[in-house]
Amino acid sequence: MNSRAISICLFSAKGGVGKTITALNLAGILEVLQKKVLIIDFDLSNGGVSAALNIPNGKSIYNFVDDYNNNRYQEFKNYITKYDDYIDVLASPKDPRQALKIDPKYVEIILDKAVFNYDFILIDTTHNLSDFNILTLDVVDYILFLVTNDPLDLKNMRSLISIFKDTNMNNYKVILNESISPYKNYFGLYDIKNIIKANIDYVLTRDFYLKNIDTFIMNGKIITLDKRSSSIFSKDYTTLMGICTDIYKEGGKYEDA
Repeated sequence: MNSRAISICLFSAKGGVGKTITALNLAGILEVLQKKVLIIDFDLSNGGVSAALNIPNGKSIYNFVDDYNNNRYQEFKNYITKYDDYIDVLASPKDPRQALKIDPKYVEIILDKAVFNYDFILIDTTHNLSDFNILTLDVVDYILFLVTNDPLDLKNMRSLISIFKDTNMNNYKVILNESISPYKNYFGLYDIKNIIKANIDYVLTRDFYLKNIDTFIMNGKIITLDKRSSSIFSKDYTTLMGICTDIYKEGGKYEDA
């Protein structure tokens, strides 16, 4: 395990672009690479990570905040739920009303407590530029922007990237997720780059579209941990592997096996 985790936030300019599933698939790839991973669900009101992984309702971010605020906090591991030997989850609050009680300042506190226990921290979020999300984007090591081949999404992404450029933030990569809507072919890759005024770093192709994705979700399974995925979705599996290894190298933590 590394001395300090690499933190990655998955973000988008609109909802429904596949952030949660992509976060889970990246976690699966990192497990294949034998990296210890924490998935934090910062979609505080409607988080879906625990549901997607069939993780029982246990401790959550709210319990961490409540204990920390009332001097009951002892160990970070008391608030995470184990998915398997490599993947842990810090769940969103069970009751959406609890989300209102979580101050943005806890973003840094949570990361400070988690960062020495993992190799990677993957953060799922909403698409809103709330104070909570803005602080998250400010403090993580890397940001993965997910965008789809959808006119409104592309226009919103252009505005979002413009904000980042104006603030000289350049620690992001853009993923075009064609698998979320494989039948929407409004624009080619060249046009998409021109619309958002940024490069597309990675593409998840239409071939990664799963008609039986509900089966994986109902069974609490991660696609990239399915033994057949590396051959059935070889191109996209390689892309997801490339995202993880590229960030690992850039973080100065790449080691030859």
